[in-house]
Amino acid sequence: MAHYAFLNEQNIVTEVIVGKNEDDTDTLPEGFANWEAYYLSKMPQANDCKRTSYNTRANEHILDGTPFRGNYAGIGYIYDSVNDVFLPPKPSNNHELDNSTWTWVEITE
Repeated sequence: MAHYAFLNEQNIVTEVIVGKNEDDTDTLPEGFANWEAYYLSKMPQANDCKRTSYNTRANEHILDGTPFRGNYAGIGYIYDSVNDVFLPPKPSNNHELDNSTWTWVEITE
């Protein structure tokens, strides 16, 4: 099973669902290039749909697999399309992005 995140116009995650594995192309309905496109067609209010890995946290796969898109997407997370990662909401202005873990780190001066 795979998970899919729906994004609004600001690339903020509004919903996450469980869906078909991306390699399950035998059951992919005709006319769709992938499962992201299929699920997006079922949510007309969403601007985009991106697969997310339930087992990826801080750019590490908790089961020793390959990390995917930085973090498992949660509601309120931001999809960074330049880096193709999900970022948790920034806690405060006293935090900066660690682009090796795709998490926010408190700035200590």
